[in-house]
Amino acid sequence: MNLFFSWSWLPKLAQGLLLTLELTGLSMALGAVLGLILAILRIYGRGPLYPAYLLASGYVHLFRGTPLLVQLMTIYYALPTVGVRFSPFVAGILALTLNTAAYQAEYFRGAIQSVRAGQMQAALALGLSRLQAIRHVVLPQALRLVIPPWSNELIYMVKGSAVVYLIGVLELMGQAKNIAARTFRNFEVYIVVALFYLALIFLLTLILRWVERRTRIPGLGTAGRL
Repeated sequence: MNLFFSWSWLPKLAQGLLLTLELTGLSMALGAVLGLILAILRIYGRGPLYPAYLLASGYVHLFRGTPLLVQLMTIYYALPTVGVRFSPFVAGILALTLNTAAYQAEYFRGAIQSVRAGQMQAALALGLSRLQAIRHVVLPQALRLVIPPWSNELIYMVKGSAVVYLIGVLELMGQAKNIAARTFRNFEVYIVVALFYLALIFLLTLILRWVERRTRIPGLGTAGRL
């Protein structure tokens, strides 16, 4: 095993792994907030909110229709030409957040629309406002329904966060690149890093399945547009 793996790599890889988790966690949390707002605007953005609906729809189509790498390079390399500069870490978080928000918006939209239409009608009949019905009746159910597709997005973002090494962020992939360049043991280093990613994703999958089981409500999830 010592011929394949050097224990001297471990501290740097551990640092990179922690930074990968930080990038993923922050971008997923911020993306969830923005994505939920976008989803609500896309579903309920009619009447006076129609301009917001158009803006939210345009945002989702833009960020789902362009590669994450292009978005990252635009934020880090193109924006400074107009006087807007970010550190590599902030640029990475911003790119990952803006990208995942567009995908999470669609997951939230699908989950909200899968809640029975009668739930909203019953809430309105009981005297709740539309906003109160969304907050207290629709969203608690939708947030349970969204867990399986949201889990896929989390796993994608763990892997997708590797692109930020291209702007100098030393997450797991960035640390691996530095170690490989210093030791010339490219095969061993990248195999070890692949195993790190595999173990991390396996652990996250187990955790998310447990969360899904704990939050499942029997019978919840029949269709009906709100």
